[in-house]
Amino acid sequence: MPSASNTRTVPSADSRMSSLSSSADDGRTHIIIVGAGIIGVCTAYYLTRHPKFSPKTHKITLIESTRPASGASGKAGGLLALWAFPSQLVPLSFKLHEELAEQYNGVDEWAYRRLETVSLEGNLSKTARVTKKKSIDIGLPEDLDWVRSDIMESWSSLSGKDSTAQVHPYKFTMFMLRRAQESGAVNLVLGKVQKLNYSSKGNAVESVVYDPVGSSAEPFSSESKATSDGQSCTMKGDKIVITVGPWTSRLLPTCPVSGLRAHSVTITPSRPVSAYALFTELKLARGKYISPEIYARKDEVYICGEGDNYVEVPDTADDVEVLKERCEELVKYAGICSKELQSGKITRRQACYLPVVDVPSASGPLIGPTTSQNLYMASGHSCWGINNAPGTGKVMAEILLEGEAKSADVSALDPRRYFVCGPLPGE
Repeated sequence: MPSASNTRTVPSADSRMSSLSSSADDGRTHIIIVGAGIIGVCTAYYLTRHPKFSPKTHKITLIESTRPASGASGKAGGLLALWAFPSQLVPLSFKLHEELAEQYNGVDEWAYRRLETVSLEGNLSKTARVTKKKSIDIGLPEDLDWVRSDIMESWSSLSGKDSTAQVHPYKFTMFMLRRAQESGAVNLVLGKVQKLNYSSKGNAVESVVYDPVGSSAEPFSSESKATSDGQSCTMKGDKIVITVGPWTSRLLPTCPVSGLRAHSVTITPSRPVSAYALFTELKLARGKYISPEIYARKDEVYICGEGDNYVEVPDTADDVEVLKERCEELVKYAGICSKELQSGKITRRQACYLPVVDVPSASGPLIGPTTSQNLYMASGHSCWGINNAPGTGKVMAEILLEGEAKSADVSALDPRRYFVCGPLPGE
């Protein structure tokens, strides 16, 4: 999993990436997907698996500004749950996760597994430490022996293995990308998209303008056209899909999707721990609480904290500011909850932005066609992007190739219900 860094690295040639388009205009329907996170990658994957898709008649270009899964898709917790939201996508997506794991050996390839989820309430206040003469047995599950029961006051089961699972997000995203590229019709271009080009009437999107990353080679003349400054390229597309998460409003300024920063750390525990997802509420002092979420993975434990919007979404995932004190706070309280984590090895301190929909009546995401012809989007998944990625990819493939979603009713998530997009004045 890539770490948050201010140093951009260019993937090697064997990653099957390029900074420029791979072929000239050849008459095939060209679908451009802006963003190679888990949503964009799953969209590409399910497009290549759709009965109406053929490499002879279609081609797909994924455009990514840094590297695949460089944002939340590589830094999220990877929790899957049937009790997640939105209800329109969750059943489909949870089922697809299970099917993919069975088809491709997800247990080994991306650490797919079912797990238990519990809620824990603890008291770490000074008064509690002084007055608590002996620990009270609160009856924690026997296999949850890596949590300190002496500081916990109560617990409850939220869900079992029948409705909760997990994946390693980065491994899952990269695996799905490789499977999509096996079709021979998916090309990954490294470039930062700067804007969308609209038709003369302003009612349709015709191309994207991007700055190539990692190569000084000349672009192909038909599909990618260099502008006068010799840097930016224009790529024409028949259908363009925006899957850039918290960066959506950079390309669609009227879209009500913003970013919420979330810090996380990963720790290799001092011994293997059982498969649990823990939602905690820890009292620090009167009226002061902290609520880290702790997910035990196959070989590590993931801990994340509450989100913040103190800093605007930066230009790229590589520019995300990671606050050391926020990460150390997570390490501190995770260590208090578990001796195995306290004596474990910290492997990552990171932060990412979650895409949230800023509409009081909608939880998101926004999936489907926009008010501009040829322009589609799938964004605003909040903390459930990993959970809902397969379902999103499948319905997006149906919308793009059949004109409507068939596997789930996502009409309530239609972007056209929430905003009108188009060129800005003067464009």
